[in-house]
Amino acid sequence: MSRVLTVPDAERVAATVVAGFRDVPDFPEPGVVFKDITPLLADASAFATVVAALAEVARATGATAVAGIEARGFMLAAPAAERAGLGFWPIRKAGKLPAPVHRRDYALEYGTAALELSAHTVGAGERVLVVDDVLATGGTARAACELLEEAGAEVVGLAVLLELGFLDGRPQLGQRPVLALHTEA
Repeated sequence: MSRVLTVPDAERVAATVVAGFRDVPDFPEPGVVFKDITPLLADASAFATVVAALAEVARATGATAVAGIEARGFMLAAPAAERAGLGFWPIRKAGKLPAPVHRRDYALEYGTAALELSAHTVGAGERVLVVDDVLATGGTARAACELLEEAGAEVVGLAVLLELGFLDGRPQLGQRPVLALHTEA
């Protein structure tokens, strides 16, 4: 059974997340509602609230590093890592890092993609918290976790601002602990 991740003052943090998202219909294609975090990032108080919550999750899990998934995960993971006194590991889209890299190919609902991590980043036994903005179908998050595990790290959890529960992405992550600061059912 996986451990449950929590944050102090969860209701206030969830309200901050909800207020910070903007729905953009039919982007990037018809029928998709894009979840824009720009309003949250532009509000210093809201941004500080979510960064503090993510840093607390990193400390509570005993993480030795925080990994962010390109691109919006970077905006959250890097300041959370700094606030928790930890290193930040960027998980990049394929072709953005010089060799040698660890690579994980995965399927998307509309094609395939790959994630990469610098081979110089991960030490065996590192404990890493993975951070992203949205958990939707779970494919990208699962690929990021598997990439880290294949490189020798232990994924201590996945933390996201928003989980789109109706897309059922959480089961894709197996027994890895997941924390969503807010869930849309």
